[in-house]
Amino acid sequence: MNKQTGFTLIELMIVVAIVAILAGVGMPAYQNYTKKAQFSEVIGATAAYKTGVEICLNTTVIGDCDAGSNYIPAATAAASDATKTMIASINVTGGKITATTGTASPVGNAITYILTPDTSSVGVITWAVSGSCSNADIALCK
Repeated sequence: MNKQTGFTLIELMIVVAIVAILAGVGMPAYQNYTKKAQFSEVIGATAAYKTGVEICLNTTVIGDCDAGSNYIPAATAAASDATKTMIASINVTGGKITATTGTASPVGNAITYILTPDTSSVGVITWAVSGSCSNADIALCK
């Protein structure tokens, strides 16, 4: 009687099928994760502007909170080659922060990320997020 060595063809086919199913489920989730990770550069770049607007709102009225004044960093102009950068420009007008990506954004076209301060609660500033990133194929803004 011969002793069996190795795996049969059906066993190998079952393993390949299981790996294919796992890859089919895992790849879309991974792609969304990488898009969100890329967009986090834009969210992080607005942090200094958010801090500046918050300081500005504590010292003056919202209409005076523009880029380059009252503790708010100067606006960043569009990059020389916005097709290769994530952030094309960031500007602040009346406390509203508008960041625009280049075409190297995770969804392949320019995305606008808008942060609007809400000062309706005394002593608390919350940020409302809007722009085309909320209409993208994934919820990048969150």
